Amino acid sequence: MLDECKALSNATRLRILDWLKDPETSFPCGDTDGLGVCAGLIQHKAGTSASTMSAHLAILQRAGFLQATRRGQWIYYRRDEARIRAFTEELHRIL
Repeated sequence: MLDECKALSNATRLRILDWLKDPETSFPCGDTDGLGVCAGLIQHKAGTSASTMSAHLAILQRAGFLQATRRGQWIYYRRDEARIRAFTEELHRIL
């Protein structure tokens, strides 16, 4: 639970999760057959360096909030809605 909360303690990571909630609106032409959104598009929208974005995405993935799919040299990210729902339910139970 603490790792998940730490993952959410950064404004950029919160924006990423928000953007990926509705990828068609946030990233026109960015969702590839349900794979998610390419890391490069997320990086561009956030205005960060590739290494910074990679770190943000890794933290969100380790916390269980994102799923990653590699296709060739590209990595696509999408939200893990079941994991996010389980986390929010646990948070409500505690609070």
